[in-house]
Amino acid sequence: MAVHPPEAGAAAKPPGAGPEPGLHRTLGPWTIWGLGVGYVISGEYFGWNLGLPSAGSVGMVVATLVVTLFYALFVSSYAEIAAALPRAGGAFVYAERALGRDLGAVAGLAQLAEFVFAPPAIAAAIGAYFALFLPGVDPTLIATGAFVVFVGLNMWGVKQSAIFELVVTALAVGELLLFCGVALPHFDGAAFLREPLPMGWAGVLPAIPFAIWFYLGIEGVANIAEEARDPQRDLARGFGWSMLTLGVLALLVLFAAVGVDGWRAVVYDADGVAVDRPLPLALGRIVSPDHPLFHLLVTVGLFGLFASFHGILLVAGRATMALGQSGLLPRVLGRSHATRQTPVSALLVVLAIGLVALWSGKTGDIITLAVLGALTMYGLSLVSFLQLRWREPDLHRPYRAPGHPVLPSIGLLLCVLCLAAVVYSAPWVAALFALWLGGGWATLRVLRRL
Repeated sequence: MAVHPPEAGAAAKPPGAGPEPGLHRTLGPWTIWGLGVGYVISGEYFGWNLGLPSAGSVGMVVATLVVTLFYALFVSSYAEIAAALPRAGGAFVYAERALGRDLGAVAGLAQLAEFVFAPPAIAAAIGAYFALFLPGVDPTLIATGAFVVFVGLNMWGVKQSAIFELVVTALAVGELLLFCGVALPHFDGAAFLREPLPMGWAGVLPAIPFAIWFYLGIEGVANIAEEARDPQRDLARGFGWSMLTLGVLALLVLFAAVGVDGWRAVVYDADGVAVDRPLPLALGRIVSPDHPLFHLLVTVGLFGLFASFHGILLVAGRATMALGQSGLLPRVLGRSHATRQTPVSALLVVLAIGLVALWSGKTGDIITLAVLGALTMYGLSLVSFLQLRWREPDLHRPYRAPGHPVLPSIGLLLCVLCLAAVVYSAPWVAALFALWLGGGWATLRVLRRL
């Protein structure tokens, strides 16, 4: 019988120490769906359009379909291990159990990169959207203020945070459907197919990270497992419902926005400057920016950014806390607040790193860095899934992924191909990510010997 390392989140306590404050189990299936969609839904509002200059409309559709297939296969496998091992550490817990502590640490660092660098990219988009109404204010200052406010909300309490997330996610989904209802009647096939592959098929590769942005963060459902009322049942449902919702929305938004007046219309403003607010740009080709409908859709659209920003911060705090509880990060980060029972110390670290990234002004590179972290974590999670099926066939699995081992193996192959495409198209960002992993892993090895 295999001997397993201690579960993440169950770090040893000194003799005689009382139990540490835990996390409240307050989340039901609809709240989990709201969190799963909310983590990701900002990807429908911005970020994906940055792949259009290289891929064009046809190339972006191809990249999105490939990525959607990959995520469907990945989420199915990830839901199985999330339901079997419901811990806040997510991928770190699964990789440590299946592959050992060193690869578990790599998975934890990769997961941390995704959840720490995604929030500043979303904050930058919030600043860009608000700048439409506050043209005299620096968007980065607006983004900084949003960062501080939403970190504070996450410190307040998980139940309040989850209720807020569910409400803004529902509004954000409604706004996207309303946008599609306004834009799709103006769909022009000739405009959509204008410059379909500006860099040829090779241009699809640089678009991969921005297609991944449509779905990046959905795996965060696993990181709130310890706060689900019935994780074994509700996590798999939450994953499935979230993936279906997001897949439909991603394709609808892509066709609706680009079909109005071609892909250039959702990348560049009237002065030819690249801006990261594709939906307002598309709406501006249908109605005047002074029209009440334009203001309504843009204002409600902010809820999509709020939903993802808030949700990713929630997951980032819990993922950081789990690494602190395991001893891979300083243990002070593994403590929850005595009365609020939220990961206050971990959230403050996420805030500090996020603000540095935000003020760098490199939104595209920050997105790519988060994508590299996600893909590395996805690959290790799929290997962990296959390993646990082989080594622990008797592990209680309330949900079993279909098509084992063929479909998970196809998912792993697609993950490797996507990772290779991102590294090829953004080598210097990949080098920075390698430094993050290598430096973090070396630091952990040194601290472990002290």
